[in-house]
Amino acid sequence: MRIATFNVENMFERPLAMNLPSWEDGKKVLKDFDDLTNLIQNQTYTEQIKQDILKIMGQHKGLLANHVSKFISLVEVREKLVKKQKGEYVVVPDGRDKWIGWFELKKDTIKEVAIENTARVINELKADILCVVEAENRISLKRFNEMMLPKLNGQPFNHIMLIDGNDDRGIDVGITTRKPFEIKSMVSHIDDDDNEGQIFSRDCAEYHVSTGSDKDLVVLINHFKSKGFGNQQDNNKKRRRQAKKVRDIYNELAKKFEYVIVAGDLNDTPDSVPLKPLLGNGSNLVDVMKHEKYVGDGRPGTHGNGSKGGKLDYILMSPEVGKKVKLGGIERRGVWGGKNGDLFPHFPEIKSAKDAASDHAALWIDVDL
Repeated sequence: MRIATFNVENMFERPLAMNLPSWEDGKKVLKDFDDLTNLIQNQTYTEQIKQDILKIMGQHKGLLANHVSKFISLVEVREKLVKKQKGEYVVVPDGRDKWIGWFELKKDTIKEVAIENTARVINELKADILCVVEAENRISLKRFNEMMLPKLNGQPFNHIMLIDGNDDRGIDVGITTRKPFEIKSMVSHIDDDDNEGQIFSRDCAEYHVSTGSDKDLVVLINHFKSKGFGNQQDNNKKRRRQAKKVRDIYNELAKKFEYVIVAGDLNDTPDSVPLKPLLGNGSNLVDVMKHEKYVGDGRPGTHGNGSKGGKLDYILMSPEVGKKVKLGGIERRGVWGGKNGDLFPHFPEIKSAKDAASDHAALWIDVDL
């Protein structure tokens, strides 16, 4: 069977702030959205919290006056969060339970050629089991499978599953499989917590898949906390907690199952401090990019231009899976090759970053289980 992981950066729609030419362009918007979302969760709105809400909203034209800006909108279901009094905007409620509403990121339709290039990557992978990172929801993943893969001369998958996670931006993790590799059961870890609270930014989705033998394969699909915005110390701490929890889940599974894989976008490099709980301290997980059967292209990273600092995506295998790997590789043709377009081969249809399937390459392994 062939197992792959691919951060698709959404199928059809993506928050507008995340669909700009570069990550830096949308970084402040995402931070403001994150801050607003966190501020309104407080049970008591102190004067400082109210001022912070107004200040951030005021930085987005139209958000205070009309509750809609270019990137962010305010939804009020019951009572008002903000209204004008004596010529000035004020936060009306004194806490979270005094009103019902939330902030949303406005969405943008992904460019058609980019959608098609995502399908091209998936078709070229020819995976039997595909771990999907950053999909909107199960219905979008199902529609993409049924409409886009055949349009680009590919074969749809037989089984599609995605559990909505903790991220309200619509960037969830899911799985698609082909016969005879059926999804036998699944476990969500969205509610896993520790003494600091909720652990996973999205989910650590656990899927048990039949292999055709008497031994099932367990796949843990992850998308760790991003380094893209917010306080980096907090982000690193969050990823470390996530790495520790995945290691704990893996260790428990490894007592019962020989075939276990941890896959997805871990948003950090193998030698980073946040990933040490998962990859250090005697971990027996085998990274496909370090496997003797891996055939690469000389670039150690999976994101952007493939530099060492861009090693963010992983297929990590239990020893028994590692022993049965026949071949491993990377599919970069869906990634924009930079201004000169010559960092690595890409599909001819990709003439700019907006045409790209993703800024992540896909990883795959051929394994006989």
